Amino acid sequence: MAHREETGFIRALGRWDTLAVGFGAMIGFGWVVLVGGWLEDAGTLGAALAFLAGGLVMTLVGLAYAELVSAMPRAGGEHNYALRALGSRPAFVTSWAIVLGYVSVVAFEAVALPQTVLYLAPDMLAGRLWSVAGYDVYATWALVGVVGAVLITWINYVGIRPASIAQTIAVAFLIGVALVLLLGSFVGGEARNLEPWLTGGLAGFVGVLVATPFLYVGFDVIPQSAEEINLPQRQVGKLLVLSVLMATAFYVVVIVSVSSSMPHSELAAAELATADGMAALWNSPVMGDVLILGGIAGILTSWNGFLIGASRIIYAMAESGMLPRWFAYLHPRYRTPTHAILAVGGLSVLAPLFGRQMLVWLVDAGGINIVIAFFLVSLSFLVLRRREPDMPRPFRVPAGPVVGWAAAGLSLVLAVLYLPGMPAALAWPAEWLIVGLWWLVGLWFVLRLPRVTPGPDAEERLVAATQGR
Repeated sequence: MAHREETGFIRALGRWDTLAVGFGAMIGFGWVVLVGGWLEDAGTLGAALAFLAGGLVMTLVGLAYAELVSAMPRAGGEHNYALRALGSRPAFVTSWAIVLGYVSVVAFEAVALPQTVLYLAPDMLAGRLWSVAGYDVYATWALVGVVGAVLITWINYVGIRPASIAQTIAVAFLIGVALVLLLGSFVGGEARNLEPWLTGGLAGFVGVLVATPFLYVGFDVIPQSAEEINLPQRQVGKLLVLSVLMATAFYVVVIVSVSSSMPHSELAAAELATADGMAALWNSPVMGDVLILGGIAGILTSWNGFLIGASRIIYAMAESGMLPRWFAYLHPRYRTPTHAILAVGGLSVLAPLFGRQMLVWLVDAGGINIVIAFFLVSLSFLVLRRREPDMPRPFRVPAGPVVGWAAAGLSLVLAVLYLPGMPAALAWPAEWLIVGLWWLVGLWFVLRLPRVTPGPDAEERLVAATQGR
């Protein structure tokens, strides 16, 4: 039964709700459209190993998160950990980075939805508006994304409980589709299609690996909604780690199953490789449509999860004085941060107007910011282990320093891969402009932010300092 705080959030999320939020946020739309490219770049084994490696990195980072959320179960997740461990300005950098990561996923799904519907209704394009990066944007196509954005925003506006029910239903359907895909690989897959096992060498492997932060991000939505979870704190940490392991298994199953469906060259040329693979495995175009429905479920779970996460961390930043107080408004009836929800939802309404190319731009622009935030959270984990060894930690990670340093080091390696000259270098000008403009706005906020040293009372001192400006 939901427990209601007098002035804060409603604790409405149980065990399955929490797991659905974390796992569902990680499984968006990328698995439907990108698998063909992964197989062509790295081969079946190379792509699967890249996701296992990415899953290992995320599990290590997830363990750090699990300990921190059990110790500090407050809305805003990363914001609270970095503020207590590193102080106000590093905390702003951590929070601002993860907000862009979250907003980029929300916007990505707003573009992915009409692109998916186009597969089911190829004659839907009408009313050409303009062209962006060589792709025409049609009014009907954009309208699907805009309507989806309005609907998801409204569901989140009216309460965490409706959002969590929708999430759980969509996740159940998503898992069912994945199991049908796996069964199809046994029914209609061919072992020869799994070859080549490795292609592209190290560059191919790395090319797939750098996509994993964007595809795995989502487990960290659980800490964002910590004040809305009605479970013992130790269980929350365990569910967070379990959600990462489930996502790793999901991605590997999809890669191997689709690989068995047809030659990699045909999958790479397909508009939606996983859907075409499903249709080939079952020798039925209807099954391809079923998988597309699974893709739509993935879009909705990711979209919903990241709107929850983005709005809660924006709320936490506003509560502590890092952002305008307007964003810290809680609806008196629904107990949701409605102003923050409307701000993020508004950005997702705009995304479809930029067309299909936004999918690529958002993956890379969001990815580098996500791994920056993961590095700073891992650093916060290490600092708090050293500075506050006696802090109550209901979920305590074994070999904490080893896990923390491994998570921090691997996150830093992933971040470097996005720099110029590296395999996943951000594209000029679009991706650099997205990142640059975001941090230009962030610079304006951070220069106005009082310097507050770390400590258990850092937030109280920051609130006092910002209110006294």
